[in-house]
Amino acid sequence: MNFEKVVFGFFIVLALTLNFGFFVGDIDNPEHHHALELGAALAVSLIATVMKFGDRSQIGSVLLATSLVADLQLLAAAFVWAYAAYATDAGLTSDYLASIVSLSGGALLANLVSVVLLVAETITIRR
Repeated sequence: MNFEKVVFGFFIVLALTLNFGFFVGDIDNPEHHHALELGAALAVSLIATVMKFGDRSQIGSVLLATSLVADLQLLAAAFVWAYAAYATDAGLTSDYLASIVSLSGGALLANLVSVVLLVAETITIRR
């Protein structure tokens, strides 16, 4: 068993599951989406991205691209949350929250593609 591959797979799947946990719930209900969960999803996604930099294969390039897309979506969601909470008089309204959850949905899709590619690569490896 390759410990490096285990850690790599762990962070990719953890990024997906944290993102999914934030995404699930009513799109405009702040009780269903917590800022710390978004922050955890972003932090783990960034760690997973850093881990993908060493792979020089074609599948590694696609994995890195999907991870960068997820990072960009989650960073945009975090920016919108911070803007709504601290720079507007209305605060975090249901409209802002719907945008935040939608952005995290895009990251969720990118993370899902990354996990599917990882599984496909694992299945095709010959011993």
